[in-house]
Amino acid sequence: MEALKGRDLLSLADLNAEEIQGLLHLATQLKSGEVKLRCNKVLGLLFYKASTRTRVSFSVAMYQLGGQVIDLNPNVTQVSRGEPLADTARVLDRYLDIMAIRTFDQRDLEAFASYAKIPVINALSDLEHPCQVLADLLTVQECFGSLAGLTLTYLGDGNNMANSLMLGCALMGMNVRIATPPEYEPDISILEQARAIAAGRSEVMVTNDAKAAVSGAQVLYTDVWASMGQEDSADARIPIFQPYQVNDQLLKGAAKNAIVLHCLPAHRDEEITDAVIEGSQSRVWDQAENRMHAQKALLVSLLGAD
Repeated sequence: MEALKGRDLLSLADLNAEEIQGLLHLATQLKSGEVKLRCNKVLGLLFYKASTRTRVSFSVAMYQLGGQVIDLNPNVTQVSRGEPLADTARVLDRYLDIMAIRTFDQRDLEAFASYAKIPVINALSDLEHPCQVLADLLTVQECFGSLAGLTLTYLGDGNNMANSLMLGCALMGMNVRIATPPEYEPDISILEQARAIAAGRSEVMVTNDAKAAVSGAQVLYTDVWASMGQEDSADARIPIFQPYQVNDQLLKGAAKNAIVLHCLPAHRDEEITDAVIEGSQSRVWDQAENRMHAQKALLVSLLGAD
């Protein structure tokens, strides 16, 4: 994965299919212990949003590679007092080897990366969540052996997960169907980008019909109905999103060997029922573990091994 060394990952579209497949292969090798790599570098985490899986998985991945992690909590650094992003980026660039940033506006990530020479990773923005999708693709590949030709259906809010799933599936030759209530569809520019990537080789569909979207799908995927920063609208969204709940009845319409994914945290019996997330078709816990393995592969690819 020498081609990735020194690069940023701000969007899943920053990668091509060969690079994603290379990351998945390396993640599989690292997970099994077939390959052991060392990377004695320092990772900085600058998270403006709450995080459990992303924070811990990045930290453990870096520690297992032999590196170190500095948690740059915005509340206890000068960014909370209005230090310009450009100044912060140029200083941290001289201290750290790589940065993972979780923020609201995608433009802040892009600005930080423009001022820093070190690799910058999008650890979640309101537009995309590329690291999650790398783990999702790894999980699907573990279950089905390959990705091309499979159909993934995402149900719920057309949020950052929907955006990155469209890009990731299109890149890997998977069909992707996004089922949302009217007026909650994913970003139109990302949809057009995903369709351009798919170039007719696979399907990129957005629909308001949940039942049609799950028909024959091998992967059902959901996320919370109100993302971080939208908590005030959470209760009002429940009746609107109820037809998109991943439950036993909806699951019956999917392929018999279908698996269920959720990026977590889950609001049980809202977007997904307790019975489904704890059921035999759920791969949610494997998916969560794979965050660490996929990000370990990403870190060592962007930084290079010692």
